[in-house]
Amino acid sequence: MTGSIVHGFALDKFAGVRDAMEVNFASGADLGASFAATIDGETVVDLWGGWADAAQTRPWQADTIVNVYSTTKTMTALTALLLADRGELDFDKPVSHYWPEFAQAGKADVKVSHLMSHSAGLPGWETPITTQDLYDWDKATALLAAQAPWWEPGTAPGYHALTQGYLVGEVIRRITGKSVGTVFREEIAEPLDADFHIGFGPVHDARVGELIPPSGAPQAITAPIQLRVFGNPVNDPRETATRAWRAAEIPAAGGHGNARSVAEIHMLLANGGVAKGKRLLSEAGCRKALELQIEGHDQILGVPVRYGMGFGLPGALVPLPNPNTIFWGGYGGSLIIIDMDARATFAYTMNRMDRTMMGDGRAFALLMAMRQ
Repeated sequence: MTGSIVHGFALDKFAGVRDAMEVNFASGADLGASFAATIDGETVVDLWGGWADAAQTRPWQADTIVNVYSTTKTMTALTALLLADRGELDFDKPVSHYWPEFAQAGKADVKVSHLMSHSAGLPGWETPITTQDLYDWDKATALLAAQAPWWEPGTAPGYHALTQGYLVGEVIRRITGKSVGTVFREEIAEPLDADFHIGFGPVHDARVGELIPPSGAPQAITAPIQLRVFGNPVNDPRETATRAWRAAEIPAAGGHGNARSVAEIHMLLANGGVAKGKRLLSEAGCRKALELQIEGHDQILGVPVRYGMGFGLPGALVPLPNPNTIFWGGYGGSLIIIDMDARATFAYTMNRMDRTMMGDGRAFALLMAMRQ
């Protein structure tokens, strides 16, 4: 396909990643995508290529960004880890310590750690809402504060697809007096000169890649509890092209970036709190993400999971080479893996969406090429 040449660089020993990316484009698996990797605080792969739009009129450029859906959750979690490292947030404290209204409906004992690990029993909204309600922070959070848990908090994992961002984000707002997108920008993205945004103005619109929706709904959404989560509101990837979606802070699904920014921000966790020569967290603060919070059958995803503090941990479903590794993926295929043993990060973003919600074969082909 004309225009699908891969651009950027890869150290010689990782040249196979460029080849694997070319295969993704040649097969039609990818339309536009980027992949980046860091080792020991150095960016060793930074590749991009293809098209930023379905009509193939805009090449995917070095500075193209795209909505990464749930990979945004890692940025929100990192912001919370930063506050915890400073002593401003205690994950063991009840949510209501920071957000008194949250104690309603039997939630007085729900801990912040339950929010971070998808075990608070609030995976969706009880009240019917619209996509426009996601743009109303006060409404989205007030409904969750008033709602009773769907199961006893802390007893089972259940993917908080959209709600996690509002729940953790409101705790961050109560502590700092600022929105999660603002804290993330001021404390993480700007110090690292990283091109990732949780809510942004029209200044970046021309650089945003167009998401190509997958054929069919996300895989395996049939159970009543799944329909309650993913059907209220129904997610339409085309909504990400609207100014309202981009302007809103949707800290579990609305973040925009590219593989470079995702990999370089998470260098912080891979390198004991240092990235681009700046220390933002302590080593202990980073390793907090590795602490197993809950494991078992995810009530929403229907698969076995192991959740740390804001990230997934390796297990039977996601076997990773090194034990001290954390990861997350976004609807459509975006992925971040942070290997603390290898002091490495691997990130993939794309615009042609698959039905997956937790990474897919395209990213793993690139990872395999890195490993080889």
